Amino acid sequence: MDLSAINPVLLVASIMVSATPILLAALGELVVERAGVLNLGVEGMMITGAVVGFAIAVNTGSPLLGFVAAAVAASALSLAFGVLTQFLLSNQVATGLGLTLTGLGLSSLIGKPYEGIKSPTLPKLDLGPLSDLPVVGRMLFSHDIVVYFSLALVAATWAFLKYTRAGLILRATGESHDSAHALGYKVVLIRLAAILYGGACAGLGGAYLSLVRVPQWTEGMTAGAGWIALALVVFASWRAGRVLVGAYLFGGVTVLQLNLQAAGADVPVALLSASPYVVTILVLVVISARGHHGAPAALGKPFHATS
Repeated sequence: MDLSAINPVLLVASIMVSATPILLAALGELVVERAGVLNLGVEGMMITGAVVGFAIAVNTGSPLLGFVAAAVAASALSLAFGVLTQFLLSNQVATGLGLTLTGLGLSSLIGKPYEGIKSPTLPKLDLGPLSDLPVVGRMLFSHDIVVYFSLALVAATWAFLKYTRAGLILRATGESHDSAHALGYKVVLIRLAAILYGGACAGLGGAYLSLVRVPQWTEGMTAGAGWIALALVVFASWRAGRVLVGAYLFGGVTVLQLNLQAAGADVPVALLSASPYVVTILVLVVISARGHHGAPAALGKPFHATS
């Protein structure tokens, strides 16, 4: 195995790109779960965003329009989940799993004509002298706008939940929906808004996969990224800052296993490919054994206004 073939500068730059779709999806799910809703349909929303964003970008020539369309399409899918769970009080776990299956089937249908086609992709941002800095310029300042948008979204999500009145109300809804209702807050509407936001973020994450990271459409291309995003929220103890750390950790594992394969590591390729998912399972086991989760008290519990 030739480790000298692994360029650390390119490795770090690749980690930022690899982590971005997971980070976007996990931030959306974080807000959803802080509102007290458990949506297991992240994978389905991501793959829907990936195929719709790709189709729109190919047909219009604009990747930015593709991202917008991906967010709208995934939000529309999440709206179905919201109506079923918040108005019809269906089981959130079963409905979320159904959402994933729907997204996978829908993406397969929509994406069939687009297989093997290359899409227009986002250009790198010109950050002037920052991009020309030795080492760090290539590592940190040579990415597209969505990478920096995801980092800004981490700060915005943290500030929203911690310092704003709307964030406090959302967190109160997730901790005790009955108390929030007693204070006059519209619990169902608050949760529905969070669900739509989570869908939009998942759609953006999916579109990043098909428009930037690859960029092409391949059936099932999310390859479990939505499930990793779900696990990441638990790993982060429902805190935005820790979501960032976790996303870059999981992104790093993914990129590292690809680099080890390229360097000729004396490890079965199947084992290296499975390593991100193995790490995900191990992290969840460790967190479960620790006993303290920090999950919202009303997470996954249905709300029905009695008055």
